[in-house]
Amino acid sequence: MNRLRYILRSRYLFKILFILSIFYAIVVTKSITYQSKYKLNDNRFVVKVLETTRDKEKISMLVKGKELLKVTYYYKNNNEYNDINLGDIIEIKGELLEPSSNTVPNTFNYRKYLYNKKIYYILQVNNIKKVKNNTSLIFYLKNFISNRINNITKSSPYLQTFILGDKSYMDDNIINTYRDNGISHLFSISGMHISLISGILFYLIKRISYNNYYNYGVVITFLLLYTFLLGMIASVLRTIVMYILFAINKLFNLKIKSIDLMLFVLVICITINPFIIYDIGFQYSYIISFALILFKDKIKNVNNYILKSLYISYIAFIVSFPITIYNFYQVNIISIFLNVIVIPLVSVIIFPLSIITFIFPFIDNLLYLLIKFLEFISINVDKIEFTKIIFSKPNILVIILYYILIYLSLYKQKYLIFLIMLVLLHKCYRYMYPIMNITFLDVGQGDSTLISFPYNKGNILIDTGGLYTSNYNISENKTIPYLKSIGITYLDYLIITHGDYDHIGEASNIIENFKVRKVIFNVGKLNDLELDVIKILKEKNIEYYQNIKTLNIDTNILYFLNTNIYDNENDNSSVIYFIYNNIKFLLMGDAEVNKENDILKKYNLYNIDILKVGHHGSNTSSSKYFIDKINPKYSIISVGKNNWYGHPNKEVLDNLEKSKIYRTDEDGSIMFKIKNNKFKIETCGS
Repeated sequence: MNRLRYILRSRYLFKILFILSIFYAIVVTKSITYQSKYKLNDNRFVVKVLETTRDKEKISMLVKGKELLKVTYYYKNNNEYNDINLGDIIEIKGELLEPSSNTVPNTFNYRKYLYNKKIYYILQVNNIKKVKNNTSLIFYLKNFISNRINNITKSSPYLQTFILGDKSYMDDNIINTYRDNGISHLFSISGMHISLISGILFYLIKRISYNNYYNYGVVITFLLLYTFLLGMIASVLRTIVMYILFAINKLFNLKIKSIDLMLFVLVICITINPFIIYDIGFQYSYIISFALILFKDKIKNVNNYILKSLYISYIAFIVSFPITIYNFYQVNIISIFLNVIVIPLVSVIIFPLSIITFIFPFIDNLLYLLIKFLEFISINVDKIEFTKIIFSKPNILVIILYYILIYLSLYKQKYLIFLIMLVLLHKCYRYMYPIMNITFLDVGQGDSTLISFPYNKGNILIDTGGLYTSNYNISENKTIPYLKSIGITYLDYLIITHGDYDHIGEASNIIENFKVRKVIFNVGKLNDLELDVIKILKEKNIEYYQNIKTLNIDTNILYFLNTNIYDNENDNSSVIYFIYNNIKFLLMGDAEVNKENDILKKYNLYNIDILKVGHHGSNTSSSKYFIDKINPKYSIISVGKNNWYGHPNKEVLDNLEKSKIYRTDEDGSIMFKIKNNKFKIETCGS
């Protein structure tokens, strides 16, 4: 035992194991490609239900057969499959689909997210049949807990979150405010929750037994059962492993340093699941816990409770800063102060009261009142815009440099100036960026083009996209995250080529949720969609214009090729022409053949380098005569995958055959990066 203690106290042992484990995780997750055990043509699946979430429209399930599958079924009536419980064996007839990947750079990659959870296919359901009822004790307990929570009507979404770690029942808008305010970590089961549960349990057991081996054994057994009950959530796994290691260290008097134990926690977690390093909840949970242990002596030296709370919140904010800007491209500095208020509210009052409410449901109203108070705080703090700071997505080397300086600055304050300098350089990155960037965003069946001039001298968004038959928020999930990820904090101009929904549909969302300085509309009579946008512009005192001829950005001019006012919205589209570094761009909106002919009569256009094809490749536009005259080198078609219009039309593709064609339905977003009269083309394929 003494020799074991000597080995475990070795100065470098855990550091070496830590580095080796990181290397192992990278090699395993990046170098080895995992293959599904299913074939795409499989259509019958006998699986066990591991997770279910129901709403008014659908039931979503995580099931396991040969491997994990994600299942979504939209109800034909609300009573369908109400008898399906966790642990049941069911037969599903349906079709396997590959999860969608991100087609806009730096946005959420659902395929990668599922892959990191070892889920390779989504199962589209035709029919579900129950084969066998649950026989597992773990799932019986989980069904019992979930059903009991659902019967506690008002606070059930938070009870699902705090007790079962399932945030899917919470309102997405509320979750977004928690995330924007930097307090979303309070709603993931982690150290705070486990410490409270284990502390209460240990206290109760100690009243019965003075044998610490027995006491810790009971607590650890309970925590392991709880971990399996939650489905091995990454942040919970980290917390349980840490608790076990610290308990062993204390019971056997190994005298291993706390910081070395934290290093070993990661080693064990990576050994269990190498993909855990990509879980954002785990990253936050681990790095904050690691930092608080690393600087525990400094924290102890702060005697004032409020100052100590502020210092802890400051450390948590600083060490989580690189993770936040890498994933969300924005921090809220008010979170340092907000956490001082909210952490005690949640950890000391709301979370314990949630457990008590689960046992005694009659106090649900009191818990609900406190929850609404918490939401009120978060919603109103989220309205404070000036505390939110946007940062472009950093690369790995910048993140490493951040952590080196964070470590040094928390030890020696003189390094804080270097950390501040790095933050400022990162923040001002756009003002040093020398490349012209034109991005044709994949917004499905619609149009949206970003023109971003070098050195942040002008950012223009032309059209916003908009899906008629879907509640999917393009601006929230694609446009705004992309703008933030490349460091754009505002749009100088939002240009609406015309009032069709697939071009203007997201304009209101963008204006409400992102800084827009000026808006430009097309010629002709404004329709209802455009008038709705103008109402918002007036409320926000944003200038707007209609029927302009030119737009000057620094030394560059965008020409609006206006001809006549037509009797249809498509031909009234703003057609935009500009030259940058001798490269000619022509963006056609939805202009049809009549306007194409009028443009050729009025303007001398030839040898266009990059053409944004009119009307998504419809046969009402891009006539052979027009295409032959302008002779484009590259043709961009913004079009939705499997759209019911049949765009792009084969005749149009034939007309464009002399040019290199890019399509958003096949290539995802298409980016032209121009520097010194040369450009590079990048795509973000689906």
